[in-house]
Amino acid sequence: MTTDSKLELVLAGPILRHVSASHFGCWLVTSEAVRCRVLLKPEQTDEVDFPLDEHMVSYQAAANLWIHQIQLPLSTPLPEQGWVDYQLLLQPQGQQNWLGLADWGHDNLCYSARRSLGFYLAPKVTKLLHGSCRKPHHDSIDGLVEADALLAAKPVQEWPQLLLLSGDQIYCDDVAAPMLRAIHQAISELGFTGEDLPQCAVSSSDALHHQQPNYFNRSELLPLTHSGQAVADKIFKGVKKPIFTSDNAENHLISLAEVVTMYLMVWSPSLWQANSTALPPELSQQLSADELSLYQQQQVVIDRFAAGLANVRRLMAHVPTAMIFDDHDVTDDWNLSARWEQIAYGNPLSKRIIGNALLGYYLCQGQGNQLTLLANDQQQRVQKALDDVGQEAHQQVLETLFAKSDWGYSWPTTPTLVVLDTRTQRWRSERSFDKPSGLMDYEAIVALQSQLEQLPAAIVVSPAPVFGVKLIEAIQHVFTFFGKPLMVDAESWMAHPGAAKALLDMFKHQHTPERFVILSGDVHYSFMFAVRLRHQQQSSDIWQITSSGIKNEFPDSLLRILDRLNRWIYSPKSPLNWFTKRRDMAIVPYLPESREKGRRLLNAAGIGLVELDEQGAPINVYQLCEGGQLVGFQPRK
Repeated sequence: MTTDSKLELVLAGPILRHVSASHFGCWLVTSEAVRCRVLLKPEQTDEVDFPLDEHMVSYQAAANLWIHQIQLPLSTPLPEQGWVDYQLLLQPQGQQNWLGLADWGHDNLCYSARRSLGFYLAPKVTKLLHGSCRKPHHDSIDGLVEADALLAAKPVQEWPQLLLLSGDQIYCDDVAAPMLRAIHQAISELGFTGEDLPQCAVSSSDALHHQQPNYFNRSELLPLTHSGQAVADKIFKGVKKPIFTSDNAENHLISLAEVVTMYLMVWSPSLWQANSTALPPELSQQLSADELSLYQQQQVVIDRFAAGLANVRRLMAHVPTAMIFDDHDVTDDWNLSARWEQIAYGNPLSKRIIGNALLGYYLCQGQGNQLTLLANDQQQRVQKALDDVGQEAHQQVLETLFAKSDWGYSWPTTPTLVVLDTRTQRWRSERSFDKPSGLMDYEAIVALQSQLEQLPAAIVVSPAPVFGVKLIEAIQHVFTFFGKPLMVDAESWMAHPGAAKALLDMFKHQHTPERFVILSGDVHYSFMFAVRLRHQQQSSDIWQITSSGIKNEFPDSLLRILDRLNRWIYSPKSPLNWFTKRRDMAIVPYLPESREKGRRLLNAAGIGLVELDEQGAPINVYQLCEGGQLVGFQPRK
């Protein structure tokens, strides 16, 4: 790859990952190869300079694109509490000077009262932000922009210590055409090499990015299969159906270049400055009148989304951020059932699409979750795959990622943060390949129980709620019975009997934490439940707190009906509660303030804000909504 770049030096980031008194983690993307040093300066102490030659891994993904992950153990520990300035000094290849923030041209990256990037350390997590489902073209506010405004208005001592993103950081399967148009322009600037696409009508990604972008028609490129759901086969025997089940796959990302570039364009404004969502005449002529009208509607929303990215970048440069994938980070219904897996991984093109999304996740999210870097030989294999994208080395790395089943992780915070991988450790149904898989298999749940034993409290991130809305789960069960789980996203902890029992038994174990705070997203509405075991004096206190979406919402009229029906059908005295898998647990709903009386489900884009006491129990739970409004959750009287 040769470099000929007029791009900004820093294209995305820095994004803080795990930081503590003994560790500094950070992710950033540059347009040139660089060396890096970190300067850390706690208040009222001397600055400490850390060279990063052994503690930073850098991958060249395109001619003008380097992705860097820093995992620095601190030989000189920081104070356990207080503000810490940090500087990343970059030395481009062949230059003598070290370039700091002022040289990057990103003066607006700092908050107004400070001239340096920084973070606030605290011995315990007492406040955190969490959310999921950030779809750029959903016509709602961006919860990350609201979170940035919250930080700008607060003294650093009142800042959250963590930002937890519990899935769908990008939507690979649901992309607005104006976003895809901007991605394709950025791909040209970044200098990605072409990728051969197996069994695809467009054989090379070069054509896909330029001559044949197939706006609104990508679903025609995606593979079809004669296999499908059992009941559907009886009704539509012989009819080919799409492997990918998203209702909005008209612009599904396909190439690795598209996936990586989308990450840069949802977290940073840099690539938007030179790229436009405007459609040139030769492409607009290829669209129907309805498609052109939709493009123009989406363009307004996408342009507004891009205008807030400087705020998003500032937020993530100052608050340690933990991430985990859910389905849309790869594709809708990813690994929902054994049948889905059998079909999707059996087709070379669908397997490549899934693999590219997973490699993009590793480069932009996954490697920052671990507190150590890959061994040198593994780094070399990843770089070889990026050098020969579409070739054998690329496919070998994808096979390694498919075989990996330990994407979950924990951070040594107080309380301990435990993040669950509920996508690649599935408990496949023993009854039928068509039934939903359990979100984690038995071995993974046993390992989780062992990890949690003896902890006084834990913050657990489960992308899908452990304790969800009973009526909605019942509807999913009915569709599953008739062989149609894909129609209703039947992905809940209670959908698989074995996984549900193993998880609920874990909560009953006498050595598991006294306090569980479970943070979830996925469902596009927000709610809170308090949970305790019935008929046991000594029981863990469990709080299920769900915030979704950061930039997405549920159809409001439908949610209002489901909410009301759920209150009637599963009222506290309803005998139907005894037919649920959670009959041994008393579940007390919390009600969102200043909303429709009695309503338990909050439908408002934003981000969750949770305040914990010294023992790790929630004392205040809010959804941060449009204009900085805080909607609190209070227990039902």
